[in-house]
Amino acid sequence: MSKNQTHAGNADAAAVSHDFADEKSNNGTQNEAFYFLNIFKPRGITSFDVVYKLRKRLKIKKIGHSGTLDPLAEGVMQVGVGKATRLLDYLGSDKKYVAKIRFGYFSSTADAEGDITQFNIPNFTKDDLLCALKSMEGQIEQIPPAYSAVKVGGKKLCDLARKKEKNKKGGKNGAFEKLPDWAENTKYNESGQVSTCENQNTEPNFTASKNQNATSEGDLDVLIQNMNTELLGFEIPKRQVQIYEAKLLNFVTISAPKNSTSENSTPKISASENPEEKIPFEAEVEIFCSKGTYIRTFALDLAKKLGTAAYLTSLVRTQAGNFNVTNSKTTDEIIPAEHAIKPHLALDLPFYELNEEEYKKVLNGVSFVPRELELKNSDLMLIFQNNLVSIGVLSDNKIVCKKVFK
Repeated sequence: MSKNQTHAGNADAAAVSHDFADEKSNNGTQNEAFYFLNIFKPRGITSFDVVYKLRKRLKIKKIGHSGTLDPLAEGVMQVGVGKATRLLDYLGSDKKYVAKIRFGYFSSTADAEGDITQFNIPNFTKDDLLCALKSMEGQIEQIPPAYSAVKVGGKKLCDLARKKEKNKKGGKNGAFEKLPDWAENTKYNESGQVSTCENQNTEPNFTASKNQNATSEGDLDVLIQNMNTELLGFEIPKRQVQIYEAKLLNFVTISAPKNSTSENSTPKISASENPEEKIPFEAEVEIFCSKGTYIRTFALDLAKKLGTAAYLTSLVRTQAGNFNVTNSKTTDEIIPAEHAIKPHLALDLPFYELNEEEYKKVLNGVSFVPRELELKNSDLMLIFQNNLVSIGVLSDNKIVCKKVFK
């Protein structure tokens, strides 16, 4: 027995699946497509939009993906076509992201899509940030965002939140009416509008809050709790996730104005070699994490440790299991004959090579004693002539078939 080490995005054309479309064979039976695609989702569309486009382009209905990306996020999607949709749960589930995190502001959605208000003027150093990132590594608890695909009672939180928000009169998010007293002066700008940074090229205009040093982890917790209560009416259950590594790629600061309340005191953005002399503005962070990790929540939790709030200005998923962004293709670029990935090259599972006698047993769903007895009690791929035939598991020294692909 050996373990598949091939990177899914690097599979060459000679090794891809020959079942590119649902076609009828010579005997009239249906040959269902059976392969994976390494798809790049651009910013501004949903994960379902990607699947919809692929269904139209490939003329195949049975297409699915292994993990949703937010509309404002971009990057790798693991897509299964035809019979490969039955294998989505077996794909490598660890993810890697590059996130840009803006400090000092709070967003109702924890990204640039929501209502954004100034929270405080951040006050931490680059060393503080590095220590905070290090403290985020390991097994941690997260509260998923109100605008997320997490299901409670069979319904997605984002659907419940949008329904509640749609039914409210007026354009303002009601949670901002419940800001703690210390944040009231930073809730709106001089024109009475919610302070936003939707234009990424707009320079921030920090204004002095009532008490810049009043913020703490508890303060942000109050704000998040108010937001969730306003949008959902109940407390979101926590979940445990694993952060394998959180690495700082870039740290941008802004020049501190001489007088924060002056009309001409708009801070200038600059990449400083001495960030402790500047106001922290934005960090670019690479996060390697387990399935189910919300990077928007990661940004908020990181900011709490630094005495401020934050939201994501951009998010790129650079890796998902064996799929890497450098090898990904958009829906318009996909050519199945060139880019289809054989299932056993995409799955991160050990495999067992079947002989012809074992192959016949597997096709009939019959368990068998393997030739190699030093197998672990885990899922494994059963391969015959370089094709995935079944997902099996060792039980009582026999391999039992869980899924068979004829």
